[in-house]
Amino acid sequence: MLPSLAASLSGWWQRLRHGFSVGAGSATGHDMHADMNAIERPWRRHWDHLPKRSAGAGMTRADYRVARERAREVARTTLGDELWQTLQRQGYLDVPSQLRPGLTYRLRVGRRIEALCEPGVRLPWAYRWLCINPAYPLPEEEFFAQLYLYARDREDIILQVAAPQPWDQALGRTF
Repeated sequence: MLPSLAASLSGWWQRLRHGFSVGAGSATGHDMHADMNAIERPWRRHWDHLPKRSAGAGMTRADYRVARERAREVARTTLGDELWQTLQRQGYLDVPSQLRPGLTYRLRVGRRIEALCEPGVRLPWAYRWLCINPAYPLPEEEFFAQLYLYARDREDIILQVAAPQPWDQALGRTF
């Protein structure tokens, strides 16, 4: 009984020390009773307090390097060798719309989506730049792979969540 009590107190102290709040649904989004070794669920946290293009103060340069290396491997595996080489050569991938004939999504790593139309096809938005940011900080190439899959397989979600913008710029929640 005593070792179990000590383990419980130790776990509680660790959660308290690392900024876990008292109760679910708090401003930090952490659950006080979460298992420290459980699968990460970063979408349950609030990330608005972080500066753009950052994963937070706890990330070291080495952490960023490792995260970007993993992200590159995820993107390369997701796209396959042929598309990966095209992306490396061109700097973008064009994904034709399955729902809107004559519309193509131009995807670039770390940038907004550019909506391109064939001659005679009208753009369905007021602006050609579509802004979609991840819900939590991600390496640019990993988020690129996610956007590619959405453009290819779940365009309906892009149509729902993309915010048309009058200019291009870097995405805010990628690093």
